[in-house]
Amino acid sequence: MKKPIKQPMNLGNGHSDTILPFLFRPIKKQNYERERIYTDDNDFLDLDWIKNNQRSLVILSHGLESSSRAQYIQGMADYFKKNGYDVLAWNCRGCSGEVNKTLKYYHSGASYDLETVVNHAIAQNLWENIFLIGFSLGGNLTLKYAGENAEKISPKIKGVCVFSTPCCLKTSSYKLKSGFNKIYTNEFLKTLKQKVYAKEKQLNENGFDTSVVRKLHSLPDFDEYFTAPLHGFKDANDYYEKCSSKDFISGIRVSTLIVNAQNDPFLSPECFPYKVVSENQFVSMEVPKSGGHVGFYTPSFKNILWSEKRAFSFFENL
Repeated sequence: MKKPIKQPMNLGNGHSDTILPFLFRPIKKQNYERERIYTDDNDFLDLDWIKNNQRSLVILSHGLESSSRAQYIQGMADYFKKNGYDVLAWNCRGCSGEVNKTLKYYHSGASYDLETVVNHAIAQNLWENIFLIGFSLGGNLTLKYAGENAEKISPKIKGVCVFSTPCCLKTSSYKLKSGFNKIYTNEFLKTLKQKVYAKEKQLNENGFDTSVVRKLHSLPDFDEYFTAPLHGFKDANDYYEKCSSKDFISGIRVSTLIVNAQNDPFLSPECFPYKVVSENQFVSMEVPKSGGHVGFYTPSFKNILWSEKRAFSFFENL
């Protein structure tokens, strides 16, 4: 493989590397073609496509409380579209602008929904090569999917690339409880709570006390009261232990690149799984000094993020 492209620019610190690209990077809105597919439990997933009859497809998985409309998703979609790929940007349950049907929502370990999306794409028999890209929560989902499917993963899936991945969910969630990180937590909780309110009647009828949601001020608390029990886990710790991607990396059998910036304010030291990566010939990890959380801005790239160039370069050199 060729040497990685130059490092993303440091805009001041991890927070500025995270926030400034989100606020100020202009992005061309993609003209997606939406498709709704249905899950085995009678829920739905909304898929946003860019199809130009290309030989290769890239599937994009977004982060917590994000969607296919996120700046970093549309930017990655645009870059791959312009470089000869078809694109599928899928939305986790309840993230496409419409409340999903089932009691459960989505979570960091819901790789079964990613599997449904991948299988749907493969069944169309339109692409010779399929690549997976995940961001943050979507990165955790993608690594977990690749690891738990190990020996049975489709030979059409040629590569995986993830950015800003909280490989250890517990320590990352707790890191978001303190200091400046509370600002991110408050933004996440605002929309997570709205999802609870949207299903208040349904949740109450199934034994959940939705009145407690107003008292929740951290992601671990939300995971304890809602995420874990809604999705069949004993508690938040059980959820974190069973869904953290660091425990699935050893099983990966497809070329995979993990990119986590050193100054990512969301990530704890446990989110940099050097040892397990070093023991798997299929997986590599890069830790640029800058980039923040899903930032990776470099002015000289003229509105193209470093992450977009890096993912493309990784796949093209496999």
